[in-house]
Amino acid sequence: MTGLTFSPLIPAPFLILLTAIAVVLIAYGLYHRAKGVLLRTIPILALIIAIADPELVRENRTALKDVAVLVVDESNSQKIGERDARTKAAVEKLQSEFGGIPDLEVRTVYAGRSDTSSGQDGTRLFDALSSALSDVPQQRLAGSVIISDGQIHDALTPERATQNHAAYMNAPVHLLVTGERKEFDRRIRLESAPDFGIVGQNSTVRLRAEDTTAAPGTKIPVTIKKNGGEAIQTMLAAGQITEVPLQIDNAGANVYEVEIAAGNGEISTGNNRTLISINGVRDRMRVLLVSGQPHVGERAWRNLLKSDPNVDLVHFTILRPLTKDDGTPLNELALIAFPIRELFEEQLKEFDLIIFDRYSQKGLVPFQYMNNVANYVRQGGAVMLAVGPEYADSYSLFGGPLQGILPAEPTGRVFNGSFRPHLSDVGTRHPVTATLDGATMPGTDPSWGRWLRQVQVAKPNGAPVLMGQEQEPLLILNHVEKGRVALLLSDTVWLWGKGFDGGGPQTELLRRVAHWLMKEPELEEEALTAEVRDGALQINRRSLAKEPVAVTVKGPDGKEQKVMPISTTGGAFTARAEISEPGLYTLSDGKITAIAAAGTPNPLEAFDVVSTADKVGPLAEASDGGTFWLEDAVAPAIRRVVPGRVAHGSTWMGLKANKQVAVTGVTQTPLSPVALILLAIMAGAMVAWWREGK
Repeated sequence: MTGLTFSPLIPAPFLILLTAIAVVLIAYGLYHRAKGVLLRTIPILALIIAIADPELVRENRTALKDVAVLVVDESNSQKIGERDARTKAAVEKLQSEFGGIPDLEVRTVYAGRSDTSSGQDGTRLFDALSSALSDVPQQRLAGSVIISDGQIHDALTPERATQNHAAYMNAPVHLLVTGERKEFDRRIRLESAPDFGIVGQNSTVRLRAEDTTAAPGTKIPVTIKKNGGEAIQTMLAAGQITEVPLQIDNAGANVYEVEIAAGNGEISTGNNRTLISINGVRDRMRVLLVSGQPHVGERAWRNLLKSDPNVDLVHFTILRPLTKDDGTPLNELALIAFPIRELFEEQLKEFDLIIFDRYSQKGLVPFQYMNNVANYVRQGGAVMLAVGPEYADSYSLFGGPLQGILPAEPTGRVFNGSFRPHLSDVGTRHPVTATLDGATMPGTDPSWGRWLRQVQVAKPNGAPVLMGQEQEPLLILNHVEKGRVALLLSDTVWLWGKGFDGGGPQTELLRRVAHWLMKEPELEEEALTAEVRDGALQINRRSLAKEPVAVTVKGPDGKEQKVMPISTTGGAFTARAEISEPGLYTLSDGKITAIAAAGTPNPLEAFDVVSTADKVGPLAEASDGGTFWLEDAVAPAIRRVVPGRVAHGSTWMGLKANKQVAVTGVTQTPLSPVALILLAIMAGAMVAWWREGK
């Protein structure tokens, strides 16, 4: 390209003034027909040209390539059906066509991969597109092509995109939808759930069952499982929010898996489940403590239970059994009547734990009420016996209705010598005793203080976690149908609290026993849990077994992997499993089933997987782009179009041909050589003088 420029030696206004004066003088001379006026014009013009210093400029230009961006969706929903195959075929075809366009630079961006640590971000392709265009001038943008199922969660409305000055709006945005128009899916949505619930009461959650083809209100079967246990069937109306009550059975995590029945031909069942975790808290634990013969250790139980603000303690001490007859007139007795019927019939099920402390069966509580206690345990209640010599005599509780639930039969022998309690083999793995302060392994000298009395038993059931004199069971924990029983075969545990012979963890031991009886999850001897840590599932298995058992992990995509836990300490086993994608993972070792959530149980990416053009279609139309379904063809043809012209058709999509150039150099040629100008001035002056002299 050639142009003319001036570099005047004096300021332009003075040059213009000088030129104007010269023109006026020449015109004046012509008007009066002065001799040599035209010849005088030559040196004047030469002088003005010399002062103006004109130059001829030639620019060296290079054509710039336009830039197009190809965004490929790699989110998990792209793995459904034929979407992945269609995506690969379309990318291959488009890249082949792009390679035949010499003036086009194509940037291919793969985006949308799910992040297990942030399940609610969804598929974000426009962030990746904006990043790819961050260094592209508006004048060089040819257009954008997005290959996706249409489930894009950062797409703006055309108005918002324009207001935000989105760079991609300066050229056509084309959407290639990988799915099919007639897709069907069912899904379950958790609208709301409480974080906490009261143990023994119902907590209400709000669920919505969705079916993309069912009429609103259509009943859809839904299954609810708690901690992988027995399934409960219910029906939810499609498209409507339904309040569902869930029973909070235990303190700690109550995990519910809600699954909607799979539909015939739906494209994905990965979003048919959701996970609800409600932390159970006890409103006020009600404990009934019945003390028989008064003894020094009675205060230990009372102090322990009264020190816990969450415990409502009802304590009765039997100071005067019915068999006692010392001649005291009834009207002089200051003792209140023992409320047998109220405690052991009317209010029995309201108690979370019943403790018999050195209580013997001497006719105070009739057998029919003790039958109620036995049934209370079998139906899920908890009873603890802290016994002394009375357990070995003829009035022992073992000889009555409680015999069917008690874990050991007394032999009638009582050890009265001192001994040091220590862990049994099973006690080293039981969560109640394994981590007690000062606990030692079997075969090593215990570090706890001595006790002074122990009742011998035979044929113990359950888990003898503490051993005493002559390797006899000292503390036995046992499951009885739905309930639990603990039997402490000594009444001298209080010596630990007094620091006798170094003392021991009395308060912690009794607290753990009480909470184990009330089914605290952290003290379950058989438990399987998992949590996401450092991008993987950290699996924790607690068991009384010595050898680990393989755990099968089933991911949200249905794929299974087996991991072998490694033994650590205190009956704990750990393992790690890789996370393939966010969602619900089911763990099972053949005995226990557990559920863990990686990321969000229902991330945006996995929840709505039906292909759609509704989210990006309006934006594509506003940018003069088109929407194409790859079920119709592999990919539309590519055409270069002039800016402002139609940029898409039924079988083709257009990319702008901007024809931008870059100046790589400038050549300047002076048009007023000094020698030529001097020659013109001198020649014009001499000719003018010659003409005037004639």
